[in-house]
Amino acid sequence: MYGNNEIIGYLQANKILALKLDHAVSAVGQQFTNQIDTLGKGATRLLYYTSCFTDEYNDVCQQQKTEDIRFRDAIYKVLRHGDVVYDMLRIYFEEIFKFKTSEQIKRIKQCLMAENVHIAASALTSAGFTLAVASSVRIGLNLSLEISTLAGAWTSRGIVAVGVYGVIQKAADSANRLHIHYPAYYFALYAQRLEMLYFLIEPVLQQAGAIEAQWASDNDLVGIITGMIQQS
Repeated sequence: MYGNNEIIGYLQANKILALKLDHAVSAVGQQFTNQIDTLGKGATRLLYYTSCFTDEYNDVCQQQKTEDIRFRDAIYKVLRHGDVVYDMLRIYFEEIFKFKTSEQIKRIKQCLMAENVHIAASALTSAGFTLAVASSVRIGLNLSLEISTLAGAWTSRGIVAVGVYGVIQKAADSANRLHIHYPAYYFALYAQRLEMLYFLIEPVLQQAGAIEAQWASDNDLVGIITGMIQQS
């Protein structure tokens, strides 16, 4: 009991350390929860593969096989050290700005500056502004692309397999949501074999309301871009 009180007193006297400890414990708890969720999704996906033995659900089996192959191809892009996160952001902003005039882009840039968001675009063309905005958002994002991190730190080879299938299921669920809510962006990613990695940036786009950008006004776009950069 004395030991506990001593620790509590020390942490109260060192609020910064206490805050860091609290964040560390929360992070461990969240990581454990995420790993359990990943295992559950992986087990479910493996169970779905039993449909391969029945003609009635053969389409489910074929869909999963296609997703597995496309996920593998996307991972190859990661392993080749390409910055797939930047690529997905660039493609997103290409969709957003491709029909914008120079005057619209100039106004968006001015509004961003008013929000203390400075985009270093030398040319006010849609292509130049796309690259500049994508770079500005990407610079601040801290997204791990380590495959072991995505699958979870599992010691058993069998559990690793389930964990990997859990990641693939998360990727497939995320891609399907994008297909429903923003088809143009989905097909743009699909053409580059990147749609199965969309789950990496989905939380960033969701929090900023970025999926609604397909119907957004220029002022709304300013808010979306600002929100994405402020998450960085």
